[in-house]
Amino acid sequence: MNKKILFIQPTPYDSKGELIKKKKLYFVGLALPLLAALTPKDWEASICLETIEEVPFGTDADVIAISSMGHAVVRTLDIAKQFKALGKTVILGGYMVSLMPEEAKKYCDCVVIGDAEEVWRTVLQDIETGDIKPFYQKPLAKLAYPMPRFDLIINKNIGDFLPVQAGRGCPNVCSFCSVYCLYKTRYYRREVEDVIRDIKQIKSLGFKKFLLLDDNILADREYTMQLCSQIKKLNMKWLSQCSVKIGEDDELLDMAAKSGCVALSFGLESISKASLDSMQKTWADPDEYKRLLKNIRKHGIDVSTEMVVGAEGDTLESIRDTAKFIEENKVVVPRFYILTPIPGTEFFKEMERQNRIYNKNIYSYNGTEAVHIPKNMTPEQLTEAYWKLYNDVFTIKSIVKRTLFHSDFFKRPVMYMFYLAVNLFYRYQIKQKITPNII
Repeated sequence: MNKKILFIQPTPYDSKGELIKKKKLYFVGLALPLLAALTPKDWEASICLETIEEVPFGTDADVIAISSMGHAVVRTLDIAKQFKALGKTVILGGYMVSLMPEEAKKYCDCVVIGDAEEVWRTVLQDIETGDIKPFYQKPLAKLAYPMPRFDLIINKNIGDFLPVQAGRGCPNVCSFCSVYCLYKTRYYRREVEDVIRDIKQIKSLGFKKFLLLDDNILADREYTMQLCSQIKKLNMKWLSQCSVKIGEDDELLDMAAKSGCVALSFGLESISKASLDSMQKTWADPDEYKRLLKNIRKHGIDVSTEMVVGAEGDTLESIRDTAKFIEENKVVVPRFYILTPIPGTEFFKEMERQNRIYNKNIYSYNGTEAVHIPKNMTPEQLTEAYWKLYNDVFTIKSIVKRTLFHSDFFKRPVMYMFYLAVNLFYRYQIKQKITPNII
């Protein structure tokens, strides 16, 4: 064998079955540059980001490693089938195949379940000796790894920031969440020095901004304070995601803002308390959202949100009210998904127990159509309400109100012009019934 490996980050299909393609990929995943860094030096590695380039099915690499995220898993399996037919050795990994490894194994030579750091060299050694196993899984001893191979992607048409990981896992137990399924409340954090090392690398490559990857940077307050104090010295801008509860902590918000944090994304999920409770997100209180988001914005940090519709407490009225909530709280980049029972999650098991799986073809699940029977409406009504919500939130009037007429516009006009462009692009996608995604 030639010891060449091609890593692929697939793009999802849209609702018409067409590949979602873009001229530029703003949110670059960390998994592939990280795996490339963990690959022995005597292997030649390359990376394909399918959203902005074509998959090179004519590659001379003998080994193909495909990472699956979200609804792109369907495309992942299609690519795997094609490479298997070409006689390649195919490895699958990522959240989605980790949740249903037996199904994924039908399309590849082996599945890496969960974190790859502890098994990756073993996988490649077994391929070399012809003794590849069907599944590889080993929990992390600690979250530590070499500098990611960003040199393999910086010449591609990517955005103006790169990812840096601080922690992995989450202490919460949300029933619909794949992170909970894989980590079961475990939370790993990297040493502050290692995170700073990677940020310095990104800065040395000419970038002035980075995306801090962590399923919840609020999980360890002391660590986050320490990390922010070190980031502050680097004169970099950054974005991340965390619990909206950070809005209670003025000291941490102040430290984050001074260290260069310009935007945070929050998985608010729903404005219905009953829906949040049904998703095991009992600690969240939608009555507090307005106050918390206002305090976050007051510190100069912009707000992005992710929400789902179709949970137990959702009604057609509450979904309509969600559009008002987004506009009133000046959420600059909102995203929505239909609550989907992904196989392997607690939500899927509960819907199965109640015989409420409406569409059992898991390969058609894309987050834009109801596949379970909601409590307070029909699946068809939920799908219709979902697209109406998106169209209501992305009217020209709402976009302008949330960006150009934002109270902080004159403090950061370039940033708000960027948000305007993002919103207009999302609007363009929505009109084509393509769910905006962070790709």
